[in-house]
Amino acid sequence: MSLHSVPTRGLAATLLAGALALQGCSLLRSSDKDRAKPVPPPPPPPALPAPQATHKFVLEGDGDEVVGYVQKTKVGKDDTLPDIARRFDIGYEEMLLANPGVDPWLPGVGREVVVPTRFVLPAAPHEGLVVNVAAMRVFYFPPHKKGEKQTVITHPIGIGRVGWKTPEGTTKIVSRQKDPVWVVPKSVRQEHAQDGDILPAKVPAGPDNPLGQYMFRLGWPSYLVHGTNKPYGVGMRSSHGCIRLYPEDIAVLFEIVPIGTKVTVVNQPYVFGWHEGKLYLQAYAVMEDDKRDWSKNRKRLLDRLLAPKLRKRIADHDQEIDWDEVGQFAHAPRGVPVPVTGERGGVDAVLAEAREVENELPLGSNWDGKSGLLVDEKTFNELLGGRNKPDPAPVAAAEAPAPTVH
Repeated sequence: MSLHSVPTRGLAATLLAGALALQGCSLLRSSDKDRAKPVPPPPPPPALPAPQATHKFVLEGDGDEVVGYVQKTKVGKDDTLPDIARRFDIGYEEMLLANPGVDPWLPGVGREVVVPTRFVLPAAPHEGLVVNVAAMRVFYFPPHKKGEKQTVITHPIGIGRVGWKTPEGTTKIVSRQKDPVWVVPKSVRQEHAQDGDILPAKVPAGPDNPLGQYMFRLGWPSYLVHGTNKPYGVGMRSSHGCIRLYPEDIAVLFEIVPIGTKVTVVNQPYVFGWHEGKLYLQAYAVMEDDKRDWSKNRKRLLDRLLAPKLRKRIADHDQEIDWDEVGQFAHAPRGVPVPVTGERGGVDAVLAEAREVENELPLGSNWDGKSGLLVDEKTFNELLGGRNKPDPAPVAAAEAPAPTVH
């Protein structure tokens, strides 16, 4: 039969069936093709830079008073804020101040936190060891030759708790000792005995010694700079007046700080410094036993803290400084330097520009990331509540009699 002899209705049905068959084959081929080339997953986010150690700096100029940079990192699995603080050579209170509202023990995996590793140098001569008890931080200025750039090394410290203040003023290092023996003052033994904790008259060198492995004796009788067997107390008011450092930090200072080094202890909750043509303010919490009335006389008290050279520079720029803004920063301290002259946007602008880094041990750190790890929340809270086991009070080493503690 010829095509012309096929009825019209039959021809239409034949053509439609053929078209559907062809379309079905086409759909099958397209589906097979799609399955052969799956959609690739999105590329992983670029790796963040590894952090660098932020404890040693070279001052770029005679008037340079701000060192380091603020960092941000993300909380890892099982991390606490004390863990991150130790990793980045930061003290406990510094870490809390920079991250208000963050639970130190359950900060939240993946949460971004601020690591406050930028510092305004204290208003004191850049010589020897300078301790700012309000910042709970020590700054060491090694000797340098004329014409050479000055270096500063800084670490967090633990200081005397309320009732056992670390003294302020100027003294020097008179001796140093490795593996010291702790001669426990009678007053400290009595204090612990009230809580049912009987202390020996002497604690030998070893892992149970609160002085740690290294100790400097100061010209002030009874007071020491030393390590600790309780690194979780660094960055807190946790001692009977002595200055304690992380074990890894005191080990390095022990090798480079000579006997006779000048030691200056100041209490500066608000620190001003110049950097690249701007005036910065770094505000810390005022210590609860600081008898100065910062709420009423802040500007006058700030003026007293400043070195004459810095006082003059501030006076020259007084019209540029928003003192109300300075008051706001002081009232709600975050422990990060904030510019108060020139172009500025407050703490938020500083944190927006902070360097994002991996949450890992910084390159060049004094710590190996493994030894002397921190403790659980229960033990830490015991320290906060003053129910901790022996911690160093103003003491002498084994070769000298234990002093009377007042």
